Amino acid sequence: MLNNNMIPPVPPLDDRSQLIRDHMRLVDLVVERMVPQVPSFMNRDDMKSAAMEGLIDAANRFDSTKGAQFKTFAEYRIRGAILDEMRKLDWFSRSMREKQTKLAQTMLRLERQLGRSPEEDEMAEAMDMSLDEYHDLLAKVSHLGCVSLHEALDHTDEGRNFLDMLEDTSGPTPMELIENQEISHLLADLLEELAEKERLVIALYYYEELTQKEIAEIIGVSEGRVSQLHSQALLKLRVKLLNSDMWDDE
Repeated sequence: MLNNNMIPPVPPLDDRSQLIRDHMRLVDLVVERMVPQVPSFMNRDDMKSAAMEGLIDAANRFDSTKGAQFKTFAEYRIRGAILDEMRKLDWFSRSMREKQTKLAQTMLRLERQLGRSPEEDEMAEAMDMSLDEYHDLLAKVSHLGCVSLHEALDHTDEGRNFLDMLEDTSGPTPMELIENQEISHLLADLLEELAEKERLVIALYYYEELTQKEIAEIIGVSEGRVSQLHSQALLKLRVKLLNSDMWDDE
């Protein structure tokens, strides 16, 4: 039998309706930012429909007693709803998943051999690809929803992601992580090891919240190149986290 103390309070219907009305714009913002992360056959209407379900779910599940802002909670639920819809469509083929795994494994192996992040031509050679083929693979992998700083590190409703570790949210949980595991400092150091354009893409995309088109105009490359740089930067961060000493005691 469930303990009533374990069940989060459900906001009154009027409050939930107001939360939804007040955050309709958030649906459009999240959809626009996620367009580059979804396959071409998933249109904005599909995304917006899933996003609305996420917003409604957020309004139904939100517990203000936990001290979190509804906007933050809702954005997490909206993103999750869009990613769930993509998984239902099974758009990412088995062969592409295998290529993504090979890409990460190759980068990890070269990083350990070279003692630094491999250059693009080194990655292409190790994968027996031309540089154009490697760039094409990076662009395709970048459309996988989980290849993002927004990927959850756990599967709870309030699961933290890589970006949370880099932000100062002034909440107790990030502070605990900074004090106990120093993840925030580690990721900040790892970002400094990225190539200049990779760092710029990450900063403009996640902190300035610009679209890939806007980023392309700023740094003077094509949108496709921005997608490649974004994908490669995040792969490097993953590999560097795996190689870091902070996990040795776990």
